[in-house]
Amino acid sequence: MPAAWHVYIVRCADGTLYTGITTDVAARIAAHNRGSGAKYTRSRAPVELVYQEPAPDRAAAQRRELEIKRLGRHAKRVLANELGAE
Repeated sequence: MPAAWHVYIVRCADGTLYTGITTDVAARIAAHNRGSGAKYTRSRAPVELVYQEPAPDRAAAQRRELEIKRLGRHAKRVLANELGAE
C-alpha cells in the first residue's frame, strides 16, 4: 500500500509559517526541530504543527502546497486556525 501524503503548516519560533508535504508528519516535524528539515526552518526552530490535511498522492499534495503558499499571510493564519475567519 502506498504511503499517504499530507500537506502541513508549522509555526516557527519567530512566528513565521512554513508549508510543506510529507508521508510522515511526526517524523518531518521532528526533523525540522533537530535542524535536519528544510533550510528555512533550520534557524527558526523549534517549530509547532498548526495544520495538516491528507492528499491522495504526491502530485495532489504538491498542488495543494502551492495553493497554500500563494495565499496571503492572513489567509494562511486563518487556515492554521490562528485567527477567526473575518
